[in-house]
Amino acid sequence: MEPEILIRYHADIPRIEKRENGDWIDLYAAEDVVLKAGEFALISLGVSMALPKGYEAHVAPRSSTFRRWGILQVNSVGIIDESYCGDGDIWRFPALAMRDTKIEKGDRICQFRIEKKMPPVRLTEVDKLSGNNRGGFGSTGDR
Repeated sequence: MEPEILIRYHADIPRIEKRENGDWIDLYAAEDVVLKAGEFALISLGVSMALPKGYEAHVAPRSSTFRRWGILQVNSVGIIDESYCGDGDIWRFPALAMRDTKIEKGDRICQFRIEKKMPPVRLTEVDKLSGNNRGGFGSTGDR
């Protein structure tokens, strides 16, 4: 049985659909937003969702988002867990404008996919690790 996502729309935006040619699902701006370079906004995506038990959503910009609007998602990737599922838990896109821009209601600005949550883990403190040292962060070189 495939996982089911329940969606409540809070705005007159295109309906979310899973396209056959991709693993990510597009999300739409639910409002017009005008930003000056350096300004920040939490752009409403106009939806609340109840994710399947044991899943979380990963939200990221579409590949064309920066080119089209000059905005960055400030937290790199958004994580929405299954407990964020009430009617008032409206999904948003945290945007930082790198240039003056206007996002219009209905623009596809980001995308999401669901992933199974991390299983329970045990964290154990040790004095030394037994693995080989690779040389530190960024040690694989430029090419």
